[in-house]
Amino acid sequence: MSEIRSAASSTTRSTTRSTTRSTTRSEGRSGKIVRPVMILCAGLVAATLAGCAGVKTDVQALPVSGTFASERTYAFVRTQPQDANAGHEQYETLVRAELARYGFGEAPKESARYLVSLAYDTRPAGVGVDVASCGSGTEPCSKPAPSTTFFGQRLYRHSLTLRFFDLASGQEIYKVAATKQDREADPLRAVPYLVQSVLAHMPYAGHQDWQVTFKGEEAGGGQVSGIKSIKPVEPQ
Repeated sequence: MSEIRSAASSTTRSTTRSTTRSTTRSEGRSGKIVRPVMILCAGLVAATLAGCAGVKTDVQALPVSGTFASERTYAFVRTQPQDANAGHEQYETLVRAELARYGFGEAPKESARYLVSLAYDTRPAGVGVDVASCGSGTEPCSKPAPSTTFFGQRLYRHSLTLRFFDLASGQEIYKVAATKQDREADPLRAVPYLVQSVLAHMPYAGHQDWQVTFKGEEAGGGQVSGIKSIKPVEPQ
């Protein structure tokens, strides 16, 4: 009986040691796999949220109805909410400076050739899905999906739409919209990028969808480092 108990005890100790070594080796292999995966995921998140080197905006432009007249005078038109919005002046100031590069000059509303309206919006962003048409309204051609976070980071979608109307006929001459997605809830930080994007070409022609890439990383204080490229987006 003593020999049987001794043999049983020896067998139990051997089995325990074998199981422990097997578990340790398994955990070690698992750890070697999990750690690189976690590092890869962290790198992917950081790269995605950083914009992968260079700020990008999406631009959508409707074809010009006719051509812009040689007399390029305009006046801004505002809605009542825009009159009460302290940040609206920043939009107009930047648009005014960009239009001047194309020979447009501001004039009194009664004598201006064109009326220019601005529409802007900031909302939690989702994954965009295509919409069949954006021929009317001021919204860019995408519809936000319910998801508004990416790996726990809330995303925001900023948009700016610029519209030109002929004062004499009331006809809409040109419409262009730009969108930018980031983690900033403050819309004013996106303003310089949106304004430069909608007026990077004047007018955009030949394609409806474009992508504008800016130089360097995004900086605070409303500083934009300049445009790196303006490329049409080919239909899928």
